[in-house]
Amino acid sequence: MTLEHPSERVDEGRGTFERLAERASNLTSSPLFFSFCLLLVAAFIGVHAAGLSLSWQLLVGDTMVSVSLLLLALLKNAERRSDRAVQRKLDAIALALLEERRRATGEAFDTLEEAIGMDEET
Repeated sequence: MTLEHPSERVDEGRGTFERLAERASNLTSSPLFFSFCLLLVAAFIGVHAAGLSLSWQLLVGDTMVSVSLLLLALLKNAERRSDRAVQRKLDAIALALLEERRRATGEAFDTLEEAIGMDEET
């Protein structure tokens, strides 16, 4: 287990959690999961409207909270994966620009070289 941000990780392999999170993200963006959430909200409203016992209200409410917490974790994971992909693309563009203009000098190219970490690779 690592606490590093995905964009800071060196390894290119995807672990078990990353694969599971991607599958879960695909499931949660499906019409099937939307229908499940809609039914859960309808159950929440129905339990309160019917005046069922407190234990039923707590069961439905706790289920909604649990689903919300899992969705929050999946959303954060998807955000980090997206950030990493964007950062990789930006690094590739910057590196291509730097290589194209390798003979050019100036503060802008020094800053670009420093920003993408070219000095650390050599």
